[in-house]
Amino acid sequence: MLQFLKYVLATFVGIILFIFLSFFILAGIGSVLSSDDEVTINEKSVLRLDLNQPIAEVGVENPFSDLGGMFSGNDDVVGLKDIIAALKNAQADNKIKGIYLKTENPQAGWATLEEIRKQLNEFKKSKKFVVTYGESYSEKGYYLASVADKIYLNPVGGIEWNGLSAEYSFFKGTFDKLDIKPLVFRVGEFKSAIEMFSRQDMSEASKKQSIELITAINDNFLKNISASRGISVEQLKGLADSLAIENPKAALQYKFITNVGYQDELDTYIRRELKVEDKKDISFVGVNKYLKGPSKVEEGDFNKRIGVLVAEGEITSGEGSDESIGSEKFVKELKEIRENDKIKAVVIRINSPGGSALASDVMWREIKLTAQKKPVIASMSDVAASGGYYLAMGCDTIVAQPNTITGSIGIFGLVFNVTDFMNNKLGITFDGVGTSPHADWPTATREMTDFEKAMIQKSVNEGYETFTKKAAEGRKMSVEKLRSLAQGRVWSGVEAKENGLVDVLGGVDDAVKLAAKAAKLSEGDYRVRYYPEKKKPFDEFFEKVMGDEEEKLTSKNLGELAPYVKMYRKLMNMGGMQARMPFELVIK
Repeated sequence: MLQFLKYVLATFVGIILFIFLSFFILAGIGSVLSSDDEVTINEKSVLRLDLNQPIAEVGVENPFSDLGGMFSGNDDVVGLKDIIAALKNAQADNKIKGIYLKTENPQAGWATLEEIRKQLNEFKKSKKFVVTYGESYSEKGYYLASVADKIYLNPVGGIEWNGLSAEYSFFKGTFDKLDIKPLVFRVGEFKSAIEMFSRQDMSEASKKQSIELITAINDNFLKNISASRGISVEQLKGLADSLAIENPKAALQYKFITNVGYQDELDTYIRRELKVEDKKDISFVGVNKYLKGPSKVEEGDFNKRIGVLVAEGEITSGEGSDESIGSEKFVKELKEIRENDKIKAVVIRINSPGGSALASDVMWREIKLTAQKKPVIASMSDVAASGGYYLAMGCDTIVAQPNTITGSIGIFGLVFNVTDFMNNKLGITFDGVGTSPHADWPTATREMTDFEKAMIQKSVNEGYETFTKKAAEGRKMSVEKLRSLAQGRVWSGVEAKENGLVDVLGGVDDAVKLAAKAAKLSEGDYRVRYYPEKKKPFDEFFEKVMGDEEEKLTSKNLGELAPYVKMYRKLMNMGGMQARMPFELVIK
């Protein structure tokens, strides 16, 4: 009996403790979710710009990160929109005396870095300091760091300075071992998106376009660093070729950095710039917190808006996801923008390698309908290629960064014959009946006839004709000239501007100004609003938790096979005709 009472008492105490802890956890969550109070910025503050994390067009904030424990693993994705807004506000904010950059290895594309770099240079016009410290810098990291007044490098750190490279992955050998036969249908000599399935190396056409692309990006990279550091482009190239920046001492010798030192030495420098005591804590403020403080940038008339519709990720039919552009969701959002009389002009902000040709065409149509009612400007980010370019060509004007990856005007189709794989590896065979010889066409479980293959190629040819005809109309050039620039070829923003595929070199701010001008709005007379609107923190958090949980379960159950399952899912999303740039292009 005594033992029974002991268990009852222990259970009772456990329940009380659970209720007590739950109350405090929920109270903490509630306080985070309801913390809309304006943040007070201290005098002599420094904006801490941590770019060593994923950077997307619109950020994803984990509102519970300060709670620690189980909540701290859900990292933020910082938004380019928020970074630019914070820099603009800090430039006009007397309480912000400078910027501390953390940019050793930013996880972003080259055009995104261009936007940030340009705004950092604008910030420097305020005569406030910009400093950075790194244990090591990738070339992307150094591209941003080179803007700083003071660049500190750890005494045993380093800078990657060996030129840019483009790397592709090829899976033909994998498919050969698995007895899977990819059937590829394409138009365009340069449409290399399918080479990963059909080859074990790059074709000559792919090598040609790739070297021209990374050379154009590298030229812009070197030109800007040369202007910031006072080192000639020729010398920068020579230092990369000779691998001369081998250690911090060499980086200092060649003026890549201003100081070899540790974090505490940079902190001492910042305190002196702030004119505060050596032992006093520096008042650092991050982007998300800072944007909750008072705005120093005046907004225009709420009834005169420029709507920026973000199209980021692969293009798919349906609703899409956080990592893709769903045609149904995009069309719905754009239609609401078109019918909102308070929105006077639209910027389509594109960061996409393409995807479904059908979904691209559906969204193109909605863009054209919107352009009949109000100005529509395309703003290209890191990538606006193939299906991404399909969206841009429906706009009145196309704006791209010099290092934007664009073009890739072409179509391909892909079907996998898995008959031998299923039979030889798994012992599974297929048989069936139909009311006509081609009732199961297209199929992955038998060898298709030459006639059936020809029909798929015919569809791809027709898709290419549609794509290039609409692109020619949008660019106001002959179909013949457009097709000479097409064939799936990828271009940098600079090259695209020279050949007429792009109108203006610049960033999203330039696109907004062009949209305002087209809508006859004066500077300062309008405000900019991004769509779709940012999710509520609570919804964002639980979607992320569930997504992370699914990822963990996949990794746990499949182990080393997990990455291949992820790749398989990507392949399954490539059903039907695709308007997609070279798959998984990595420039580093």
